[in-house]
Amino acid sequence: MTNDLVTVPAWLAARTQQDPAAHLVTFGDTWVSVGEVRRRARELATGLFRSGIRPGDRIASIMTNRVEAVELFFACAELGAIQVPLNVFLKGEFLRYQLLDAGPRAIVADGSAIGALDGLLDTADLREATLIALDEPVADAVACGDLFGEEDQTWPEPKPTDLSCILYTSGTTGLPKGCMIDSGYLVHMPKAHRMHEWFKQGDTSLCPLPLYHGFAISALMDAVVIGCRVAFDAEFSASATLSRARQLGATQFFGVGAMAVALLATPASPDDKDHTIDRAVFVPVAPRAQHEFEARFGCLVFCEGYGQTEVLPATMGVTRTRRDKPSAGKAVPWLDVQVVDDDDNVLPVGDVGEIVVRPLEPHSMFAGYWRKEADTVAAWRNLRHHTGDLGYFDEDGTLYFVDRKKDALRRRGENVSSVEVELAIAKHPAVAQVAVHAVPAELSEDEIKACIVLQPGAQPTWPELFQHFRDVLPYYAVPRYVEYVDQLPANAVGRVQKHKLREEWNTGATVDFRQIGLVIDRSSRR
Repeated sequence: MTNDLVTVPAWLAARTQQDPAAHLVTFGDTWVSVGEVRRRARELATGLFRSGIRPGDRIASIMTNRVEAVELFFACAELGAIQVPLNVFLKGEFLRYQLLDAGPRAIVADGSAIGALDGLLDTADLREATLIALDEPVADAVACGDLFGEEDQTWPEPKPTDLSCILYTSGTTGLPKGCMIDSGYLVHMPKAHRMHEWFKQGDTSLCPLPLYHGFAISALMDAVVIGCRVAFDAEFSASATLSRARQLGATQFFGVGAMAVALLATPASPDDKDHTIDRAVFVPVAPRAQHEFEARFGCLVFCEGYGQTEVLPATMGVTRTRRDKPSAGKAVPWLDVQVVDDDDNVLPVGDVGEIVVRPLEPHSMFAGYWRKEADTVAAWRNLRHHTGDLGYFDEDGTLYFVDRKKDALRRRGENVSSVEVELAIAKHPAVAQVAVHAVPAELSEDEIKACIVLQPGAQPTWPELFQHFRDVLPYYAVPRYVEYVDQLPANAVGRVQKHKLREEWNTGATVDFRQIGLVIDRSSRR
């Protein structure tokens, strides 16, 4: 297959021409061929165009992993429209903010999302958006199935600089920003995975990651560009992973580090090596867990890598790590990756500073932040993209991630903006002030603690406060720990000193909601 194809539709067309019957994706038991995906995508693009969608228009989507997510992704790429896949667990102000920021001409929603949208579409800036329902009929909505049936391209051929999607990353010290992803960047993504053999031609990949995340979208592009097939499961289940892999004949697993930890926590079985998985990708994973996983499950584990939606990936491991601490590998050839101080001076080996990236090839990074020109300029100051992450290089050019420079959290595989969580919690009438910060988790990533200053005379019960969290926050952003405090530590200009809260977080007054039975079960997450 030629490497001079520069857009998503061009690659999909080439794969179809090569072998239209080749499997591309499944969301259950039935594989969908590349030819069928392209036909349905072009029909959907035609239906969207005839309904008034034009190149450059945004189409927000809120759905779990299902074949329509793939069809819409490729339909937008064909038409030159911009898909905005939103986290299915967003609700309330979280959801309203991203919709208002994206300004969609249409919103494609599954049944649960229809309920989350109730009341939001009355906002003036969203009132004209067309609601497209995926499931049962909805008043004043277009049935998604009615958009299929004809294929008639009447729009210009897309270019590599055309935006294909906007992917929202959680804010660090501010609100979420939409990363503008052009068609050329999507085509560029698979180069590193192919180079390091994370994906190989002919692979069957098991990928239980949501298609509103850049990591899952990169797996979809791997399938098209490298020539493999991917099973996008709706959710990850550690107990069911091996049986699912056997059912699929999976040769590769594509996930995140927390999944490896969860699989290792399952009871050992004589069948642990009874599968066809050759490689498992878990980023990041501690070396000890990597070695334990390889020994127990009998497959290679790749866990050296670093990136973010803005630059995916920036570094990767040439070989599987055998170090005593997790590394992020070396810079990919088309990016210049450095570690700098606060004045953007490049730091010597071993010194910790901010990780910055400069592209050496076109379309090897995102195209900026949607409607946030000032944030784009700030992130790209001195001709480098500033990641907001801290790290250092060793003598052989291997990068080590240290911490997030700004105040963000990561929980349940999701990036969480402390600012958004604080704004949501503060809506409770009993809350005067709140500060949210990360605390260590037993397995991996972060747990969340909220330190709350109450209004005079207020004393909400823990169940009352927990219910408020459930009402206004996505499940993954609900704090596990809470403490009522008299005041928050602040500096001379009133900025809360969260490092002080983190240093002594486990006080005698800290309440663990899980310990007192206040949890959100899987069936109640949406």
